[in-house]
Amino acid sequence: MKIGLSSSVIQRGKTGIAQYFFALLRAFRPYTDRHQFKIFVLEEDVPLFDFVCRQMEIIPVPERFRPPVKNILWHQTTLPRLARQHQLDVLHVPSYRRLLWPHPCALVATIHDLAPFHVANKYDWSRMLYGRVIVRRLAHRQDQVIAISKNTAHDIKTFFGLPDNRITVIHNGLEHDRFFPGSRDTARAQVVERHGLRQPFFLYIARLEHPAKNHVRLISAFNEYKKSTQSPWQLVLGGSDWNGAEFIHAAIKQSPYAADIRSLGFVANTDLPALYQAADVFVYPSLYEGFGMPPIEAMACGCPVICSTRGSLGEVVGNAAAIVEPEDINSITQQLLAVAGDAALRERLRAAGLIQAMNFSWEKTAAETLKLYHRAATA
Repeated sequence: MKIGLSSSVIQRGKTGIAQYFFALLRAFRPYTDRHQFKIFVLEEDVPLFDFVCRQMEIIPVPERFRPPVKNILWHQTTLPRLARQHQLDVLHVPSYRRLLWPHPCALVATIHDLAPFHVANKYDWSRMLYGRVIVRRLAHRQDQVIAISKNTAHDIKTFFGLPDNRITVIHNGLEHDRFFPGSRDTARAQVVERHGLRQPFFLYIARLEHPAKNHVRLISAFNEYKKSTQSPWQLVLGGSDWNGAEFIHAAIKQSPYAADIRSLGFVANTDLPALYQAADVFVYPSLYEGFGMPPIEAMACGCPVICSTRGSLGEVVGNAAAIVEPEDINSITQQLLAVAGDAALRERLRAAGLIQAMNFSWEKTAAETLKLYHRAATA
């Protein structure tokens, strides 16, 4: 097959969708002797794809098409022409934000979540309108839609009205050669050198997005934890600024324990495993997720996890995490106290997390995705 993939939604490699896209391409590499992969990439993002440039064709897209509105128009006008020019059998757009209306070949889309239907004010009004109204019509133009969780599949049927035979659940995978329980002493030394983190710490990896990622309530809960314990533990936040980040920075500044709250900004892929391995507890109190990769990555690295069950998170973490009600600050506080204060509980969560993480593999995800491409192209 000739397979095209659009990468315009990866936000310079700093989002969860980007990590999904990169991991999927890495898992596709063993199949490049049987299929031709053509990746449409904005010019400044081309270096991000050096890891596949010898096995897949990288087709540069002029940088002037990066702004969202221009990029949407490029997908509706130029990309269909390119799909015909390259004689693609199937075109995969890995996000609902850029689904095609024209039908130059078989169309496959990945929908990670339908958060605009669940989280008020997640985006500005124009993006909320696009996500709730326009995408619904575009979704019906796709031959097949990948839902990355059963929860997302249910939402697609409920809010978009797509039939079951057009939706396939293919869970995200996990790169076990990157995320594993390595030497904690080595990881600790690395995070001291790179980030100056010398105290025990709670870790939260998520873009700084308010209210959806729930940082402000987590900071309030951390304040209560510190007040109750006078513990040296710190709260470490890894992620780029996003919508509403100013509220999170204000909450940090106003905290009486601001000196023990560290915001690292975007954390490079190469740094993530050591952070997970060095962290004492991983916390993920998100208000809604279509999948939620960081909790599983943390589990695979042997880090005990405290997690919300909103959206697909309950499906993903199973019984391997300490559960919080994310809109209840006291619930978050109590789990911080319980898990940080009980080494035996941390060890039980660690062991359960390692088992849970084994359920996810990018090799399995890639194989199932290729089967779906074939089904879409031969229908």
